[in-house]
Amino acid sequence: MRRTTVRIDETLLNEAKAYAARNGRSLNSVMEDALRQLLNRSTEVAERPRVELITSGSRLKPGIELTPEFIYSLIEQDDVERYLKVQADAAQ
Repeated sequence: MRRTTVRIDETLLNEAKAYAARNGRSLNSVMEDALRQLLNRSTEVAERPRVELITSGSRLKPGIELTPEFIYSLIEQDDVERYLKVQADAAQ
């Protein structure tokens, strides 16, 4: 097997060594597994079929931003409308 020099951040290397020691593994096996997982993940992502999301036709009116305040006001308005409907139903 051909030897190659690789430079790794010292903190990352120390974490990998500690992980290997905790799990009774060699540093080499931990690094090989990590590299295999990275390469497999990128292959899996490339092979995934494209998914098209179905959205409703509704759009925000021009000039409306979905700020937390705007969303809160929508929820509050919905709560008020629901409360009024419950009260009206109870009165009948």
